[in-house]
Amino acid sequence: MPRSLVQTSLFPPIGPYSHAVVAGGQVFISGTPGVDPATGQLAGDDAYRQSKQILKNFQAMLESAGGTLDDIVNVQVNLVNVDDFHEMNRAYAEFFAEPYPARAVLAIAALPKPGALMTMSAIAVLKG
Repeated sequence: MPRSLVQTSLFPPIGPYSHAVVAGGQVFISGTPGVDPATGQLAGDDAYRQSKQILKNFQAMLESAGGTLDDIVNVQVNLVNVDDFHEMNRAYAEFFAEPYPARAVLAIAALPKPGALMTMSAIAVLKG
């Protein structure tokens, strides 16, 4: 199945991957830290602000692909510190409404981006 790159204004990938691709009417979004594309820096040093930035980045990627956050069917959250779960959830609830996407939350040891408290990845199904 052919895939096409979703054009983004995000920071350059730090490896051989794409931030998001479209294939078969679905958008696959790679693990994304809370980096503000305007500055290239993390949006803050707390889980709430980093979560909000990740979801804003998801919005921008999905808009580029012709979708919205409502098209997301699955999210995976990778937390460096599981104690950040509550603040991540607080931000998450500002972006999604019922029925919520399916979601998995994992505690992980570290991330390649210094200072990143989490990443999120997602799968969206485009309408039409």
